[in-house]
Amino acid sequence: MTERALIIGASGGIGSALTEALRRRGAEVTGLSRSGDGLDVTDEANVAAHLGALEGTFDRIVVASGALEIAGAEPEKTLKALSPEAMLDQFRLNALGPALVLKHGLALLPRERRSVFAVLSARVGSIGDNRLGGWISYRTAKAALNQVIRTSAIEIARTRKPAICVALHPGTVQTAFTEKYLGRHPSVPASEAAENLLNVMDGLTLIDTGGFFDWTGQAVPW
Repeated sequence: MTERALIIGASGGIGSALTEALRRRGAEVTGLSRSGDGLDVTDEANVAAHLGALEGTFDRIVVASGALEIAGAEPEKTLKALSPEAMLDQFRLNALGPALVLKHGLALLPRERRSVFAVLSARVGSIGDNRLGGWISYRTAKAALNQVIRTSAIEIARTRKPAICVALHPGTVQTAFTEKYLGRHPSVPASEAAENLLNVMDGLTLIDTGGFFDWTGQAVPW
């Protein structure tokens, strides 16, 4: 049976790479994005309308939307730079957005066969792995996203037992999203990151649901 996949944020660097990689594999891919389709993941009515218009179920739903900078606000280097507006913007896009997609996309997951719902998180959202500080708003929004996934996976397992719900850290990827922040950090092209993420998703089992994994399949500390 041909795999059906839904990519949220399909116009972004990783989202478009995932779309292309899945199509090369022969999957039937539906892509939604703000720039291409008017999808605003921070607006519940908008999310409900877009997802409610889709037919059938999907074997794989990936939320690849998100941003490190919003409205020109760069990640904070110090607590003194914290802005309420910038922090709320981070929560809206990077935590609330995927939560709304999960809320309204749950009906698109099959009840009787394996499926994967994955969101792109970030290692900097790990509380246990935080040794450098900084980036308070982005880190906190991603930590909140991880809790959304952890909590939702417990509920989803009751009604869609074969479903696997996870947060994934794609590594440092060469996209417009990270261009200003690559520095000397090792990074990979979006096409390579997409293949890594798909391989991790393909290897997940039910025991992994509610987990947080990096691009190699290793668990990331909460």
